[in-house]
Amino acid sequence: MTAAPRNLVNLKSVGKDYGSRSVLRDVTVGVAEGERIGVVGRNGGGKSTLLRIIAGVQTPDEGAVTRAGGLDVAMIGQSDELDAARTIRHQLVGGRADHEWAGDSAFRAVLEGLLGGVALRRFPDGLETAIAPLSGGERRRIALARLLLDRSDLLLLDEPTNHLDVEAIDWLARHLAARRGATIVITHDRWFLDAVCTSTWEVADGVVHAYEGGYAAYVLARAERDRVESAREDRRRQLLRKELAWLRRGPPARTAKPRFRIDAANALIADEPEVRDGVELLRFAAARLGDRVLDAVGVSVAFGEKVLLHEATWRLGPGARVALVGVNGSGKTTLLDLLAGELQPGSGAVERGATVRLAHLTQDTAEIPGHLRVLESLEEVRGRTVLSDGREVTAGMLCERFGFRGDRARTLVRDLSGGERRRLQLMRLLMDEPNVLLLDEPTNDLDIDTLTALEDLLDAWPGTLVVVSHDRYFVERVCDDVHALTGDGTIRHLPGGVEQYVELRRAACEADAAPVRR
Repeated sequence: MTAAPRNLVNLKSVGKDYGSRSVLRDVTVGVAEGERIGVVGRNGGGKSTLLRIIAGVQTPDEGAVTRAGGLDVAMIGQSDELDAARTIRHQLVGGRADHEWAGDSAFRAVLEGLLGGVALRRFPDGLETAIAPLSGGERRRIALARLLLDRSDLLLLDEPTNHLDVEAIDWLARHLAARRGATIVITHDRWFLDAVCTSTWEVADGVVHAYEGGYAAYVLARAERDRVESAREDRRRQLLRKELAWLRRGPPARTAKPRFRIDAANALIADEPEVRDGVELLRFAAARLGDRVLDAVGVSVAFGEKVLLHEATWRLGPGARVALVGVNGSGKTTLLDLLAGELQPGSGAVERGATVRLAHLTQDTAEIPGHLRVLESLEEVRGRTVLSDGREVTAGMLCERFGFRGDRARTLVRDLSGGERRRLQLMRLLMDEPNVLLLDEPTNDLDIDTLTALEDLLDAWPGTLVVVSHDRYFVERVCDDVHALTGDGTIRHLPGGVEQYVELRRAACEADAAPVRR
């Protein structure tokens, strides 16, 4: 008989408040050896707080947390804690001699998967490369490698796919699915959730709901839960109507209404569920688009000796829905800047149709003036706009529909969370009725509910769409074609989509790692 998996961490009736706001309440969950748990929920809903409590770096205000004796827990947050004054060698191997770690197959596998092998081909000075000048994506890879090399009993990962390209995410998913230890991961990457997780926790309104399986199973189970709750609420309202009618009727002569019946009616009235702070991305009108949209003809772009595009030609027609993939630094953002007219090619030209009304979503949310309030930042674009069905709406009405209700509409932009700024950035773009959208990592900082709303909007959007994204689920949902920048200066169409790209990159990496035959 197989022994039951060892319990690693248990939370019992845990609660956590920030001021007057209850983030977690009466949470009871457990983590067993070998479990891989995905955590989903709204931004600011308590997911990261839950992870920190499990890690022991934050204490709950109420309830108890118990951990198995000798438990080794490792955690990576949304920002790394690498020492900028050190080198990669110090962060990964410390004072160990090369012969002590270079022969370790598990150690080598992590270096190969995230950093380009033992020689660290991705970095100019290999292990001696300084941390300080590295990009966010490079730092993320090093921080993940350091975490995975520790071989802890329990890994806690907060948005581990941030700053990673598609192939790194693919490797990380396969590595986590194969490891023996337990893993808890917060991520908005739904493909990653399905590839890695055996169960899902949804943090909603301070409560944790547990579901078996990855993202697809969670969606089905949540839909069933919502259906049951909707039916329960319908029954509650029917009973409430009867009780209210009874309360309004005067009692017959010489009788009084029973106290228990009055209390029950008042309890029904008080049991009104809170309205969830939803987000509805409205379908804005789009200006008419002619037959000619964007043509990049014979364009070349280089930065120093690094050639990103060499005499490349790429044509986008009306209604095209294209995803651009490629390793970090391959030129995806550069290509979007070329199409937007924000960068001029070294040679060749980008030709734009006369009817094109282009909007470019960059990765930089700081482009929205921080001193403005949310409503003011919308009114800066337009005071009112027209929806696809012809209705006119004001900027204030848009704030309500996009989840900026009441005082949130008067919040300074600089005080918004990353996800809220991203939402505001999208609103400002769509208000201007574009017919060509260039979206650079649009899913960054968005929670799954907002992502789903964005996908629904783009599904019905009639214009031309070009997306740079590491989110495979998003790409496969909203795009019809995938093109890749593979490092040879060209733009290559991939009929097999993201999966074909991952296979090409995997084959290229294996070829680079293979010993040279003499």
